[in-house]
Amino acid sequence: MSRTLIPFGPQHPVLPEPLHLSLVLENETVVEAIPKLGYIHRGLENLTSLRDYNQMIFIVERVCGICSCIHAMCFCHAVEHLMQVEVPRRAKYLRIIWSELHRMHSHLLWLGLLADAIGFESLFMQFWKIRERIMDINEATAGNRVIISTNVVGGVRKDLSREHQRWIVDELNLLEIEMHRLEKICTDDYTLRKRTVGVGVLSAEQVIQLGAVGPTMRASGVAQDARMLHYEAFKELGFTPVTALDGDSWARTIVRFKEVYQSMDIVRQAINHLPEGEINVKVRGNPTGEVVARVEQPRGELLYYVKGNGSKYLDRVRIRTPTFANIPPMLAMLKGLQLADVPVAVLSIDPCISCTER
Repeated sequence: MSRTLIPFGPQHPVLPEPLHLSLVLENETVVEAIPKLGYIHRGLENLTSLRDYNQMIFIVERVCGICSCIHAMCFCHAVEHLMQVEVPRRAKYLRIIWSELHRMHSHLLWLGLLADAIGFESLFMQFWKIRERIMDINEATAGNRVIISTNVVGGVRKDLSREHQRWIVDELNLLEIEMHRLEKICTDDYTLRKRTVGVGVLSAEQVIQLGAVGPTMRASGVAQDARMLHYEAFKELGFTPVTALDGDSWARTIVRFKEVYQSMDIVRQAINHLPEGEINVKVRGNPTGEVVARVEQPRGELLYYVKGNGSKYLDRVRIRTPTFANIPPMLAMLKGLQLADVPVAVLSIDPCISCTER
């Protein structure tokens, strides 16, 4: 049987990001997928030598705009650990609120892209209509829609008024009703299920062996989430990971759907239990030593290795993003698929090449 080598990406109608693969085909069946990374490498980590640790917060936010708040939070965790800074309780709750709003609008973006990839333009716009409302909350409370720059070493620079708190809860209650309406449309649709059920299956053993993270891992039944480490105020709010069992593209879709509801509930809890007090503390000195910080991005676990030398300039910032961890599992799920199923399977890990090739 003859084999054919064809390129997939870096430009493709389905891909939101320039992912580049070479697919080895036997007729229409994928027998091997070869990744080609580095297409958009930006060298952001190297800016550590040119920008001090406070300026680096704005740099790491631009590793990925969609989850910028969570990148900044993870970086601040690392620096705060090196400087032995205790963040005020109110700031911890505020960080959770904004990070979960980012998780919501990231998942809603992906759900819209999935609908668009299968050809449902109206459904795509309905998901993004809800996402716009989430970004309106960001803009009203932090001054910007995507990159909000609220995190600082020692806490946050913005606070939430009581009026904003009530408004956020009311908005989320309305958006949850809209989400349930769209969920019914998705779960009842024959075409959507036909394109995702049984496509790109990964077993629990595979996701563990290949190092998958985030919804890609939890959709195979592995209940692992960095929020279980109880960073910020997650211990006080309570948290249980969302999982599914089938390990296919449909299961990954359902996990993200449920995580939107979960994030809405976390934000409501955080607002209801928001303590009074300061939102940041005065920080003195410079970071010394090295540390690894871990948080849960919308796509999975995010790691920051930070090394300080006692000056305001860090020796090293090294980032491991969740898409990088999910590429080996993605390559495994592509083997044996028909060529027509490749775009949906690739999209199902929610690839962020901007993060991966920082």
